[in-house]
Amino acid sequence: MFDERFERGLDPAVWTPAYLPAWSSRAEAAATWSVDGEGLHLTIPPEQPLWCAGDHEPPLRVSAVQSANRSGPVGSTDGQQPFRAGQRVREGQPTVLGFTPGNGLVEVECRARLGPSAMFSAWLIGLEDAPERCGEICLVEVFGDTLVGDRAAVGAGIKAFRDPALVEDFVAEPRELDVTVPHRYAVHRQPGRVDFLVDGTPIRTCHQAPAYPMQLMIAVFDFPDHPAHDPADTPELVVRRVTGP
Repeated sequence: MFDERFERGLDPAVWTPAYLPAWSSRAEAAATWSVDGEGLHLTIPPEQPLWCAGDHEPPLRVSAVQSANRSGPVGSTDGQQPFRAGQRVREGQPTVLGFTPGNGLVEVECRARLGPSAMFSAWLIGLEDAPERCGEICLVEVFGDTLVGDRAAVGAGIKAFRDPALVEDFVAEPRELDVTVPHRYAVHRQPGRVDFLVDGTPIRTCHQAPAYPMQLMIAVFDFPDHPAHDPADTPELVVRRVTGP
């Protein structure tokens, strides 16, 4: 069983501390991160640059880790989660298959501090070693501008992208949830079905499932064009534990 508490930092054989670096570079997509007794801290300080500046719209900043990484050669379209048609690899990535679960329970325990222009998410994506193996299972997605007291719109579900075997089935439902304290967000995947859970309680089921290994993405985002954006704010996501089959 995979059980990561980040007690020894980020193991490079498992974690890549950069967000989809094939579309820019490991350096340009690098996360701001640290590790202490609580776990992995992902932050976006005011000086952090835009991700894929001048290319991605709307502009965003992001600190992320991913549990696998790969791409084709520079100039190819062989990369993970392209954000536009015909996108070309700018920096070829080595193949690192750190944590690539199949069926079973994957759980991320975390807390977040978000302003209205920020969000955090944890999601599984296909490795895209074939173009159609690109589906997504979102464990959790929360935007800061949905937070009202101890309530939040909690996104969870399946995003099909270019997988012809999947259909879009993603919702963000208001729930009693204080994201500033740790919660356990999980998915249990089995053939033809994915169950979504928060703190061990099922919240929804999708009657379909990607049928290939996937990698885990964990990230905090900031959107500078949001009307309530505060340039001095530093969003933070603290990941205490990741478990899986």
